Amino acid sequence: MFEFSERLKQLPPYLFAELDRKKQEKLAQGVDVIDLGVGDPDLPTPAPIVEEGKRALENPENHRYPSYVGKLAFREAVANWYKRRFGVELDPEREVIALIGSKEGIFHFPLAFVNPGDVVLVPDPAYPVYRIGTLFAGGEPYVLPLKEENDFLPDLDAIPEDVIKKAKIIWVNYPNNPTSAPPTLEFYEKLVDWAKKHNVIVASDNAYSEIYTGSQKPPSILEVPGAKDVAIEFHSLSKTYNMTGWRLGWAVGNEELVKGLGKVKTNVDSGQFGAIQDAGIKALSMPEEEVQKLRDVYAERKRIMTQALERIGLKVYRSDYTFYLWVKVPEGYTSAQFVGRLIDEAGIVCTPGSGFGEHGEGYFRISLTVPTERLLEASERIKSLKL
Repeated sequence: MFEFSERLKQLPPYLFAELDRKKQEKLAQGVDVIDLGVGDPDLPTPAPIVEEGKRALENPENHRYPSYVGKLAFREAVANWYKRRFGVELDPEREVIALIGSKEGIFHFPLAFVNPGDVVLVPDPAYPVYRIGTLFAGGEPYVLPLKEENDFLPDLDAIPEDVIKKAKIIWVNYPNNPTSAPPTLEFYEKLVDWAKKHNVIVASDNAYSEIYTGSQKPPSILEVPGAKDVAIEFHSLSKTYNMTGWRLGWAVGNEELVKGLGKVKTNVDSGQFGAIQDAGIKALSMPEEEVQKLRDVYAERKRIMTQALERIGLKVYRSDYTFYLWVKVPEGYTSAQFVGRLIDEAGIVCTPGSGFGEHGEGYFRISLTVPTERLLEASERIKSLKL
């Protein structure tokens, strides 16, 4: 009776919603499902953050409409955190905006700067929202292949000149989801120079900057001199502080880019609940030792699961970043076929690489956001498949 709009018709089923559907189907059949599909931390939000959130709930000031762009106190906390963590100076009033989770900002950002027919340079494989946000804004996604032989970095020199002329935005995401590839300041320096030369906006998704298991801290693109001339960076409390359900993030960087995103948001939402922002302020002041405890957990899980998979004969892309493993499927399988076998025969939900784009074909992603004993159980189930 009712027909979806053309913009909805052109969208494939959202990857993680489809994974959840398959999971629920197996659970209904009584299968003991191990969900390694979605990057949703299993550990609870640290208690001091929760306690601050409880106190903030009782503050009557938080019971009214919040600021569209976020409390100044929250934006100051973000600016202070960027100064401590990256050595980056930000004006909290003009260069910081609060988001209802970074996904919201990533989706809405193209609406501020992309006209129908404009090109947006989108990495592949990648978080699907870069492409989806582009399509909703009427833009044309142009795929930048991320290949293992190139350390999963886009080849800027391979982009055709006629594409560059129509390009408005280039998306980058390091540490990378899904591949877990690391960032480098050298790449960011080249990217900033390239963007200035071609008048292209750089949109950096840095949600995993605090999830690393080695000694090398991931940088922010804003550390590059002159980056604020062309760049906006999206970040989130979701992964760093186990706050996925709280839905709180931010965007920082170029004043005009932040302002454009803010103008979209004033027309589509009324800002994030003040009590959640107060909890976020507490999170951003937490001692580094608290975050290090989380990193230690992921380091152990990554070590155990990598060794288990390699003993089975699977090839794991080794990285000290994110809480994902990017693994090659066995010979003779497509990504979807192998992941389908995992759920059907082993009760394990993983994400097919092809779900992140055509250049993810041949891989699957494992999320390490389940207890260690469940990871070991998953590895035994995979072993029993006799690949």
